[in-house]
Amino acid sequence: MNPLRIGIMSIAHLHAGSYVSCLKNNLRGKIVGLADHEQERAQRFANSSGVPYFDSYEALLKVVDAVVITSENIKHAELAIMAANAGKHIMCEKPLMTNISEGYKMLEAAKANKVTISTAFVCRFSPAMARLRDVIDKDELGEIIAVRGTNRGQCPGGWFTEPELAGGGAMIDHTVHVTDLLRWMLKSEVKNVYAEIGNNMYHSNFDDTAMVSLEFENGVFASLDSSWSRPKSNPTWGDVTMRVIGTQGFAEMDMFNQVIVHLSDELGKGTYAGWGTNVDNQTINAWLDLLEGKDTPEAKMLATGEDGFKAAEVALGAYQSTRTHATTNLPLK
Repeated sequence: MNPLRIGIMSIAHLHAGSYVSCLKNNLRGKIVGLADHEQERAQRFANSSGVPYFDSYEALLKVVDAVVITSENIKHAELAIMAANAGKHIMCEKPLMTNISEGYKMLEAAKANKVTISTAFVCRFSPAMARLRDVIDKDELGEIIAVRGTNRGQCPGGWFTEPELAGGGAMIDHTVHVTDLLRWMLKSEVKNVYAEIGNNMYHSNFDDTAMVSLEFENGVFASLDSSWSRPKSNPTWGDVTMRVIGTQGFAEMDMFNQVIVHLSDELGKGTYAGWGTNVDNQTINAWLDLLEGKDTPEAKMLATGEDGFKAAEVALGAYQSTRTHATTNLPLK
């Protein structure tokens, strides 16, 4: 079988480089090129990565089987619909969309053109998360009552701090990952959401701190710290943690605790060097399984476009809650 031809639509997102690395070393998927609406940015990336550069998305779409969309969040819908109308399968970075109407249009375009949209929720492939889900599936904790989650990171800067390009700030960036894990783990949808946000770290026009409360249809209550509250001196970029409370016990998960402590005189601080599973690579391999029509457990773990829609809907409902100072009921109209 010839390798699938993969294109990169925009390299704006920080994860673009990681996906390119995963695919450049993969025998089943070949990176054939990239395009970007900011041509200088794309040309620099092409020069440093060795990936061929196309001067338009339309030209790129003529030579690929599938695309990875790693643009600014506000561009996700436009690029996904363009790819779907060209008959190309899609892996899209999170959050899937920045408003509900766009999300529906993305899913409708994929359905109409008989292509798949997958969402890059790489945390599903964490061994720690898989173990936690297994514990819950086996009822080892009894009936689940509540979950406390965190996704706290350093501020990524750049367009992430421009709400007109990102669709928000820390809350939309960090709420969707843990929301997806909770939906996947609890097998239940979010019933309502309440949130408070602030700009307590950087005092700018974007939210850098957020506390989100979620109530699920099965009665489970969850809280989430989804913030850019880690300082520059923090030894790692951030975390994803959960504490799950059940009627017969509790379990704690620290997703990125596979680390080696590196004390550096050059940096003037200690840092954590990660080791173990590369969740980006696991996600890409699962996606290639899906595109090849393989019914593997990994392909089944992959987050769909509908999963991405549901997680983004929670974040958008959380922003609505901050404006109304009241609980937002889901689904959004």
